[in-house]
Amino acid sequence: MKYFLCFLFIVFSLQITAQKSDFKNLNFEKSDNTAKLLKGENLYNLPLLTYNLTSKLDTDVEKFRAIYTWICQNIKGDYYMHRKVSKNRDKFKNDSISFLDWNKEYSKKVFKKLLKNKKTMCTGYAYLLKTMSEIANIECRIIDGYHRNTFANIAELSLPNHSWNAVKLNNKWYLADATLSSGYTDLSLDTFIFDYNDGYFLTDPKIFIQHNYPLEKKWTLLNPELSKVTRFLNTPLMYGAAIKQKIYHDSSSKMNTEISKNETVNFHYNFLEPLALDKIELRVDEQSSAIKTRVTQISKERNTFNISCNFNRKGLYDIHLYYKNEIISSQSIEVKNKI
Repeated sequence: MKYFLCFLFIVFSLQITAQKSDFKNLNFEKSDNTAKLLKGENLYNLPLLTYNLTSKLDTDVEKFRAIYTWICQNIKGDYYMHRKVSKNRDKFKNDSISFLDWNKEYSKKVFKKLLKNKKTMCTGYAYLLKTMSEIANIECRIIDGYHRNTFANIAELSLPNHSWNAVKLNNKWYLADATLSSGYTDLSLDTFIFDYNDGYFLTDPKIFIQHNYPLEKKWTLLNPELSKVTRFLNTPLMYGAAIKQKIYHDSSSKMNTEISKNETVNFHYNFLEPLALDKIELRVDEQSSAIKTRVTQISKERNTFNISCNFNRKGLYDIHLYYKNEIISSQSIEVKNKI
């Protein structure tokens, strides 16, 4: 027996401008090919490596792209280094001075391992991108803050757990996250898998804030209303595929919602690029059971779609949006007799 019905309808809203689209007239093929030609180069002479990556490129954004792509395709993430830092961050969470002392000493090992083995964690990615960009005379900053995942920064901020970059191109600041672009660790194989995600390259800040939040609010690159920390903490959980496909939630969507039985919920989604309607799927899970609801209509000229679901049985439901069989977002609905 099915306990709810789901419908799709389209609403119109103004499309935001993706940051990478500022350079839509540029073709990054030359930058990407340059990075591929230098695959496997070591880090012992960063000025020479940076020169070889950028000397034949005309614009700063093309040069930054070549550096960024090379890092993402050549530097492996070190999960065990990340775990060690996280463990000590928790250990010293009430003693920031002791953690800073420990971190200062451990940073020496981090950068030694980066240089020798081309393996690192987020701080190493951000440091390398900043250093090579500055060698190429491109202004770049390391941004420390919070990354949101299933274990951290849900509803309330945990300890800072991530670093990324802001880069200045044509007198305008942009955001980029080489760590999350590069790939992931397959723990079952105990190995890092290179899996480039272009979505984290010059990401629109309105999308970026649903994944990362800086210690300094100004680096959200958003106005005060849009840069509220609640926008980061309370929206549904977004995954890497969401930023790759440029799908995001609007400000009205919440991670956890309580409703009364027989109430209808509208799930709002926005997108910046055309979607294949037959590849969109909503999965509604209740304990061990699940119902898959495939979207059957969508306007490729709009950038917002809603899926409307009626829940007529009490329970806790996990709502997952999938696109091309990749999970996009998750949120929860608790249905009560009456609220």
